[in-house]
Amino acid sequence: MPRTIRDLLADRATLGFVGRERELAVLEALFEEHGPWVLHLRGSPGMGKSRLVGAFAARARRPGHVVVRLDGHAIEPTEAGFVRALGGAPAATEVAVQRLADAAERVVLALDGYEELRLLDTWLRQVLIPSLPVRVRVLLVSREPPVGAWLAAPEWRELFQSLTLEPLAEPGAIELLRQLGVDAEQARRINQFAHGHPLALTLAAATLRERPDLDLEAATAHRVVEQLSQAYLAHASDPLVRRGLRAGSVVRRLTIPLLRALLPDCAPEEVYERLRALPVVDPAPDGLAVQDAVRQALAANLKAADPTAHRDYRRAAWRQLRTEVAGVGRAELWRYTADMLYLIEDPVVRQTFFPPGVASFAVEPARSADAASIGDITAAHTGRQATELLGHWWARAPQAFAVVRDPTGQTLGFSCVFERSTVSDADLHLDPITAAWCAHLQRRPVEPDERVLFVRAHLGREQGEVPTPELSAMVLDFKRTYMELRPRLRRVYAAFGELAPMWPFLQRVGFHELTDVTVRLDGHPYRLVMLDFGPGSVDGWLAGLVANELAAADALLLDAGAREVIVDGRRRPLTPLEFDVLRYLLERDGQAVPRTALLDDVWHDTYQGGSNVVDVVVRSLRDKLGRRASAIETVTRVGYRFRRP
Repeated sequence: MPRTIRDLLADRATLGFVGRERELAVLEALFEEHGPWVLHLRGSPGMGKSRLVGAFAARARRPGHVVVRLDGHAIEPTEAGFVRALGGAPAATEVAVQRLADAAERVVLALDGYEELRLLDTWLRQVLIPSLPVRVRVLLVSREPPVGAWLAAPEWRELFQSLTLEPLAEPGAIELLRQLGVDAEQARRINQFAHGHPLALTLAAATLRERPDLDLEAATAHRVVEQLSQAYLAHASDPLVRRGLRAGSVVRRLTIPLLRALLPDCAPEEVYERLRALPVVDPAPDGLAVQDAVRQALAANLKAADPTAHRDYRRAAWRQLRTEVAGVGRAELWRYTADMLYLIEDPVVRQTFFPPGVASFAVEPARSADAASIGDITAAHTGRQATELLGHWWARAPQAFAVVRDPTGQTLGFSCVFERSTVSDADLHLDPITAAWCAHLQRRPVEPDERVLFVRAHLGREQGEVPTPELSAMVLDFKRTYMELRPRLRRVYAAFGELAPMWPFLQRVGFHELTDVTVRLDGHPYRLVMLDFGPGSVDGWLAGLVANELAAADALLLDAGAREVIVDGRRRPLTPLEFDVLRYLLERDGQAVPRTALLDDVWHDTYQGGSNVVDVVVRSLRDKLGRRASAIETVTRVGYRFRRP
């Protein structure tokens, strides 16, 4: 068969790739009959993990062998999202698995950026990967170590292998620099401070091309990648490249629409093409990605040197993403969710999405053998009545329970989480906590197609409801449920015997306490809280969290957690109706909203007095907005429109 352009492209993928023969041999063992079924490749940012996988895929181009590469950054971390990425219908896991199995005699499924799929680790380990035919092997590529269950579970012994990618040995480092146009003497000097780190070597070579006279050794005594990233940006001769990298350092990915918003005075297509040619920028399935280590270094430098520009870039990105997400379908929604998450910098809010110290814990569906552990944990931290109620839920809805395990398999905690619609009214009304939530839903109903999540319990073995790494692992798993239920998830209800330890986190992300109801179990009061995502569901909520973080830059902002409006930096309380109306208008910024839509979606048809009630609330809102009252415009014969000041 004659060579094709595809073959030439595969050959070029290995250019500049040196010094990894040992690692390639380990990867190629995946094709062997007695090789590992799952190989975990770990490496720090810039160590060349993706280049290694690319070279492995290029070498695998022979009859009967294929490498199927998926980028974890572009996959929604839900079962349906992963199956879509495999090319199957959302509910057809078996079809997607069969399609993968039919790809060749020997198939390696390579999941790059596996740390982004942390929420799916249990499902992949327990469900999907075990269902694959033996001729399909799996390569997990991550910057983080594997979850302990891979190493501890007896069924994975001898089938799972871990490999850590180390810096290049000196011969490989010198050869890489030679291929990048650096002479032998300079290459030896560069490697003395780059220590074989592939990204540092690439940055040094690129910087020297711009400034051959630059003394890099003096400029990089400490924090090599950070210093080289800044030097590369400072000495880039192309002003469009400099501006594009500065702007791109604050976002997860760069697209042409985002570049248009970030750099309104530049031609976005031209900036995009120039950035794509850079050695520190990688093409991604959904745009361009500045390499993580470089992006973080440039963003930290920009924030320190020019905090106003850093904030303005984030604001521009937020506005553009908020506009784009309104028109995307379910399959594309995750990209915008990930973009909004990346913009969050508030340490308290960020910790709820990216909690530290959870990598060693596995959250799994509870099994029948877990009943004793769940009962022991409950009895240790609650009274008899509360223990009996959770026993009732275990008997009636065991699928609602999940447990968190340490690397040895010991159960460290559990949660009980279910949708309101999946259990019977009789069961709900037997439990005073769920009965109180149902009563609140009757007073403040949601739309028929909107979904409601009940977090009935979450307890750690040692400290109950007090935040710990194992409890954080369970809370992180709740986020997977959020993603699975959106864009129709409207509310989350939760209960706490001791609210104080968690309240700073919960309040910051928008929960508020239901103060009009009191529930006591075993003589102890339970605090009930609720998060209403709003009509925009999870993505509208995330956009609001980013907006709250950028409050200093906005003339008018809605603080969902405090249920206040911030006008020119001053906070003003809102009634429940004022809050709901203002949020409804904010989420439709620039759109004409009919009075009937407000009555249907805010009042839920419970008010029969006509649309005048809307005018009364809007008039009250305008009073509270003061000199920003003109943000709520009257649309003649229709209703109202919000325009951000």
